[in-house]
Amino acid sequence: MRYFHNKDREKKKIAEAKREAEDRLLEFSAMPQADLLAFFEADAQKGLTAEAAEAKLEEHGPNVISYKNENTLFRRIWGTFVNPFSTVLFALAAVSFVLDFILANPGEKDPAASIIIVALLLVSGGLRYFQEEKSNRAGEKLKDMIKTTAAVLRDGAYFETHIEELTPGDVIKLAAGDMVPADVRVLTNKDLFVRQSSMTGEAEPVEKFSVNSLPDAKNPLEHTHLAFMGTNVLSGSATAVILSTGNATLLGSMAKSITEKRGQTNFDKGINSVSWLLIRFMAIMVPIVFVATGLTKGDWLNALLFAMSIAVGLTPEMLPMIVAGNLAKGAVFMSKKKVIIKNLNAIQSIGAMDTLCTDKTGTLTEDRIVLERHLDVYGNENMKVLKYAYLNSYFQTGLKNLLDIAVIDSGKQAGLDTQYNVLYEKVDEIPFDFVRRRMSVVIADWKERGGRTQIVTKGAIEEMLAICTRCEYEGAVIELTGEIKQKIFEVADRLNNEGMRVLAVARKEVQLAAGAFSIKDESEMVLTGYIGFLDPPKASCAQAMKALAGSGVNVKILTGDNEKVTNFVCGKVGIKVSGILLGSDVEEMDDGALSAAVENNNVFAKLAPAQKARVIAALQGNGHVVGYMGDGINDAPAMRKADIAISVDTAVDIAKEAADAILLEKDLMVLEAGILEGRRTFGNIIKYIKMTASSNFGNMFSVLAASIFLPFLPMMAIHILILNMIYDVSCITIPWDNVDADYLKVPRKWDASKIGRFMIWIGPTSSLFDITTYLLMFFWICPVMSGGQGFFGILLPSDILKDGNVIAAAGMTVADALKQSHVNIDVLIKNIPDVAKFVSVFQTGWFVESLITQTLVVHMIRTQKVPFIQSRAARPVLISTVLAAAAGIAIPFTFLGQIFGMAALSWEFFGILAATVVGYVLLVTLIKKLYVKRYGELL
Repeated sequence: MRYFHNKDREKKKIAEAKREAEDRLLEFSAMPQADLLAFFEADAQKGLTAEAAEAKLEEHGPNVISYKNENTLFRRIWGTFVNPFSTVLFALAAVSFVLDFILANPGEKDPAASIIIVALLLVSGGLRYFQEEKSNRAGEKLKDMIKTTAAVLRDGAYFETHIEELTPGDVIKLAAGDMVPADVRVLTNKDLFVRQSSMTGEAEPVEKFSVNSLPDAKNPLEHTHLAFMGTNVLSGSATAVILSTGNATLLGSMAKSITEKRGQTNFDKGINSVSWLLIRFMAIMVPIVFVATGLTKGDWLNALLFAMSIAVGLTPEMLPMIVAGNLAKGAVFMSKKKVIIKNLNAIQSIGAMDTLCTDKTGTLTEDRIVLERHLDVYGNENMKVLKYAYLNSYFQTGLKNLLDIAVIDSGKQAGLDTQYNVLYEKVDEIPFDFVRRRMSVVIADWKERGGRTQIVTKGAIEEMLAICTRCEYEGAVIELTGEIKQKIFEVADRLNNEGMRVLAVARKEVQLAAGAFSIKDESEMVLTGYIGFLDPPKASCAQAMKALAGSGVNVKILTGDNEKVTNFVCGKVGIKVSGILLGSDVEEMDDGALSAAVENNNVFAKLAPAQKARVIAALQGNGHVVGYMGDGINDAPAMRKADIAISVDTAVDIAKEAADAILLEKDLMVLEAGILEGRRTFGNIIKYIKMTASSNFGNMFSVLAASIFLPFLPMMAIHILILNMIYDVSCITIPWDNVDADYLKVPRKWDASKIGRFMIWIGPTSSLFDITTYLLMFFWICPVMSGGQGFFGILLPSDILKDGNVIAAAGMTVADALKQSHVNIDVLIKNIPDVAKFVSVFQTGWFVESLITQTLVVHMIRTQKVPFIQSRAARPVLISTVLAAAAGIAIPFTFLGQIFGMAALSWEFFGILAATVVGYVLLVTLIKKLYVKRYGELL
């Protein structure tokens, strides 16, 4: 009841915090702009002073949201130790402690079983915790190398600072690609569109203004001059004043209730399905063993303890540790390659990826672009074209991309910065967006020519020609005829075929006042010429593309650039173009046609952001595991859609936020390293799963046969627990095992159905040798070591009394005694030394044989090749399994063996054991070959 009261109280607190944030925003929204700035002691032109900002930061704290589900030490430990397998073991340990210690007679109290179960839990959970902490520390160190920043105005100057350093009253700049770092009110804007679907669920971007068009709206999200933390700028630019930061933001107030977990991947679902499969298998088998043992032995308490030990043996308690250890090891490996893994499961997803879609600019190519040409409409070099391109790039306040930087650098080299930075001043601008594919600035050159105002625009060739009616050639303005347009396209095609990206530059004189310009003014312009950029491929790109192809990953290019430049770059990096599909083609296709087209084409050019996401969805619909690598605003939708999103440290904020992995260096060969590590991770996880599943399935037959046909328990409960502990400890090293090179050549996807058929094929082979061990021990080794008589032929040396009456007389055989009423095997074992030795030798023999074959199966199943000859395990695995086998053989000869009721074994037994091991290896090798021949793979 208290739980529900606490939940209700928590919900009320969340609702109250949300109302407070909304009321605060509504109050700030209603204030006149001047009063708002005065309230924060800020200035629209100068921002806060450094001293005021420091004081406010001290008052309000860093701009960070503290989530309810903060990953505290307690939560990390809880998450490490609490899982379905641990829960089962905790329950078994508790029951064992009650039966073996609390309820046991004073002389029979034995907590050993409980201690062993708890030890297994501590080993598994402790190692998992250690591996995850190691991975987290490596990831945090790399995360410190990338910071999300914002342009903040303080003491009259803008500079970039980490968003944690922002405080209420700060004046910031927003531009396309930025994430809104706090709750803000817009002071000035230019075609500012914000995607706030994370707050409202609306897919369409919302335009923001400096004036609120809905002042009476009760919901702050409807106020058109407010923008909110957690949203991102799609296009345009603005200045804004910060109203609230951290937990005081609208997002912060809702953080406790909207903390979203990433949806389950196929890998998550596969692990869960196998986990519950093994638990269900245990839940079915244990009652069967309990009933069979109780009915045949007549001792229900011992039957329960034996069944509980079987439950422990069948519980793959190391699975969470093996999974976490493999993923953490992969993340640490990638951190050494300067790759941040934001989500551990991304390691396996990279390995499962069979199709990599990638943007071209900044990912396949260098993140530096060189301006190679500035040409007039007839293709002649012309400095005037460079001048107008420079003015456009220099005076824009939006996101300066690589093209703008290249123009500015080229202009500086030509000395344009010293000439025009002072002679011109910006009046207004019309920011870039992905629909128009162009951007404009309005500049006044009154200092040079007495007050002339011009709009200067640059953008994609087709979109620019659509708004131009005239062109400039040799100082004269002439009509833009069809012939000239044809010439422009020819020159642009030639440059494209040389690998250059081409933009057009245009201008027009205007007379409107500042703030009155809009998209409609981009019309009837004069085409000045065009500029050509060379975007050289990254040095490692060709080698990486070859390596990806060799690893079974199909690379597809999804770009907003034109097909000619893309085709040129593909040739440079070794991508053979099988077909090119344009954005206009994608737009006209229905989903069915697109699903077929994505298989036949590997270059998709002139794509809008939504079209990139649609191509990825079509590939996923065809059964592919799709990765996407991008660094721009237009890549964010595709990255969110992909199974694995990859970005680079130079990417815009929204791209890095959407990424699962971030490359900190330009070397694309780390992609292949990540893919191989992902497959290695998957391979080592699936090894343990298949070893455990097949072993458990085989043990079912062995235990059932022993429980039904043997007159005593084939192994004591404590023996099973010790066996399980030694085997599990030997499996700790599996994350460090080698994986065959052939296994790494193709993508590895999760398929739970393979586990079932593997169990059916491999499991019974171990049962076969368990049963042969039963027979040899029962009819040969045990009789020889207990005086030369078979179990049923052992003679009773004295009378067995009950309540003063003889219930079994001296001279009777065990077989005769078991026929008497009130006589069972436990009575005989306690009273007759020869019987006790017989049983002890049998149980010890099966303990040793089981441990040897279980550790040997690690080497047999880890590869489809011949173990030790064609494929060798890593040294840690080899050492751990040898030590486990040695421990199993040695324990019966030590004082521990005496404590646990074991007997020293004869050399005859070890001869049989050697023959059993040889036969087991040969049979498993044969079964493996048949399995691989039928299904094409072992793991």
